[in-house]
Amino acid sequence: MQKKFWLYLPLLALVTLASCKKEDDPEPDENELITTVELTLTGNGTSKVYTWKDVDGEGGNAPVIDSIVLAKDQTYTYALRFLDESKSPVENVTEEIKERDYEHLVVMTPSPVGSMTVTITDKDRNNRPVGLVGEIKTQATAVKGKLKVQLRHQPGVKDGSPIPGDDDANVDFDVEIK
Repeated sequence: MQKKFWLYLPLLALVTLASCKKEDDPEPDENELITTVELTLTGNGTSKVYTWKDVDGEGGNAPVIDSIVLAKDQTYTYALRFLDESKSPVENVTEEIKERDYEHLVVMTPSPVGSMTVTITDKDRNNRPVGLVGEIKTQATAVKGKLKVQLRHQPGVKDGSPIPGDDDANVDFDVEIK
């Protein structure tokens, strides 16, 4: 009988190891719900907040979007806030973005190309751009165009470029430079 026990010991060990519960992978880092983007521009003696707002989310009512009017050949400082107004009280997602700045990048793309130059001035803990604050310099001629604001969610893959990750927010403002 003892001989048979030793024959079954490896099988018992294999079953025991196989039945051990493996530690579950942590929950994936989910995208933020952003219903409102506020772009504050300060320069040329003024400060103004421009808003993109879609409180009911995709598929409902169209977003309400302010048009941006800027002066030619001027430099403005900008600051962005991202909000979730579907919650009560309103959640300022910007705070979480600041806490996890190493996972986020704001990409601002003007069109037509060359109508504005955007310079990011804030950095994450790895010395990579974040984009919540910076400067916008307008060109010297009048033009109408757009300013795309993207909040890129890049957990584990942020390398300072806009390519990895996906969008938490992707909004377009109409811009007139006059």
